[in-house]
Amino acid sequence: MVDVSVLILAKNEERNIEDCIKSCSFAQEIIVIDDYSIDATKVMAEGLGARVIQRGMNGDWGGQQTFAIQQASNKWIFFLDADERVTKSLASAICDAVIKDEKNAYWIERKNKFHYNNAEHGVLRPDWVCRLMPAEGSHVEGYVHPAIVTPYPNKKLNGFMYHYTYDNWDQYFGKFNNYTKLAAEKYKKQNKKCSFFKDIVLRPMWAFIKVYLLQGGFLDGKIGWILSVNHYFYTMNKYVKLYYLYKSNGKL
Repeated sequence: MVDVSVLILAKNEERNIEDCIKSCSFAQEIIVIDDYSIDATKVMAEGLGARVIQRGMNGDWGGQQTFAIQQASNKWIFFLDADERVTKSLASAICDAVIKDEKNAYWIERKNKFHYNNAEHGVLRPDWVCRLMPAEGSHVEGYVHPAIVTPYPNKKLNGFMYHYTYDNWDQYFGKFNNYTKLAAEKYKKQNKKCSFFKDIVLRPMWAFIKVYLLQGGFLDGKIGWILSVNHYFYTMNKYVKLYYLYKSNGKL
């Protein structure tokens, strides 16, 4: 084990938490910030040796992650979502980086996976996420898709993680609805303008063209088409909700 604190935010993740924690056996400390789960998440995490702290998130991912940083006992921290898994190659790279102790903010390649379908392009193409860094001076800002803020130089780390995005369509569309709502509320707080023609008519069309054609979503066959069309509606929904927040406080 190396002196790194793994920080996991969770809510009702009993289907994921065991495999997530077991993939972090390299870490001296694992902390789960639990948003008052009503399933077995807390009990399972504690049974696997994690320290569980319950705290309401109320949609504030950045605030919850900043709180998690403040609980870490080690100099180095590593963020991991409950639906992500650390591979052996990544675990080795994390250990090497922590032992070298060079103050960098490390970005890690994340490969998105379904349990029963393959999609490696378009919306679910691999991306890079900032996850490993010294705790000192680091915090997180933002409600939806928060940004990690650190004073350290950015550097890419070898190895990769897996992200098991969705188990079923109910979960997918549940997140779809919640994330578009939070995005619209965020944009309104930022006083972001919303044009019906530009943002509700044209922007979703460009979003579809980008993920399906330019980013190769068509290479993933049927699931690639479905995800690309859903990305069209995801983009449109954000701006429809924003448009009506300004027009009638979200009411029809």
